[in-house]
Amino acid sequence: MRDRVYRTEGLILRRNDFGEADRIVLLATPAGKRRVVARGVRKTTSKLAGHIELFTHTSLMLALGRNLDIMTQSQTISPHTKLRTSLARLGCAYYAAELYDRFTEEQDENPALFAALIETFGLLDRSASPDLVLRAYELHLMQLLGYRPQLHQCVVCESQLTPVADRFSPELGGVLCPLHRDADRMALLMAEPVFRLMRYLQSHPLGAVESLLLSPELRRDVERLLRAYVRQLLERDLKSVAFLDESLRVE
Repeated sequence: MRDRVYRTEGLILRRNDFGEADRIVLLATPAGKRRVVARGVRKTTSKLAGHIELFTHTSLMLALGRNLDIMTQSQTISPHTKLRTSLARLGCAYYAAELYDRFTEEQDENPALFAALIETFGLLDRSASPDLVLRAYELHLMQLLGYRPQLHQCVVCESQLTPVADRFSPELGGVLCPLHRDADRMALLMAEPVFRLMRYLQSHPLGAVESLLLSPELRRDVERLLRAYVRQLLERDLKSVAFLDESLRVE
C-alpha cells in the first residue's frame, strides 16, 4: 500500500462534479498537470472540501488509481482568499490558470513552471497591480516552455535591438529592427516605453512588478502585444479573456 500512495504539492486549477458526491480536480504539480478524484468531497461531512477550494495551494496525499489517482488527504498551504473577494483578482486568477492549462500537457514534469505558477498566484492574491503580474507571468511562462519572444535581437537578422525598434511581430515571434520592420506587414506598432517594459518584465523576477508605477495606457499597450502573441501561439483567445476584461473594467 505504501508504494501506491504519494505526496505532492498542488494548485487547484479546476473542479467538476462527478457522480453523486465526488469531484474531478485538475491540479498543477511539480511533476506536471494531472486530474484526480476527490471522493465524497461534496458531502457536508467531508474533511477534504475546505482544502480544495479553487486556486488553493495545497499539500496532497494521493493514491494510485486504475484510471485517475485518488485524493486521500489535503492540507492547505496558501488559501489565496483575496482572489475570491475581488472580481479583478478572480478574473486574473482564471486567466493565469487557463494559460497554464492550455500550454501544458498532463504529467509533463516542470518544477520551475510550477514554482512560477505558485509565485504568480501569491502575487495575484496580494499585489496592488494584478494586471502587471499577469504580464510578467505570461513572459516567464513562455520562456520556461520555449516560446520566449525575441526582445533583444531582431527576429529576422539577429542584430542587437535599440530603442528605435518599433514593430512587434506575433507571427515571427519578436521585435523587428528598423531595417526589417516590413518583414511582417501585420506587425504591431510598439512605442519605446512598451518595448522597455516588456524587456524589463522578461528579465526580472516576477515580484519586480511591485516597484513599478505605470500609466494605464502603457499597461494596456503591453497587454495588447502579449495577448496577440498568446493568440498567435494558441491560434485562439483564451476563454477567460472576456471575463478578465469585464472584471477589470468593473473594478
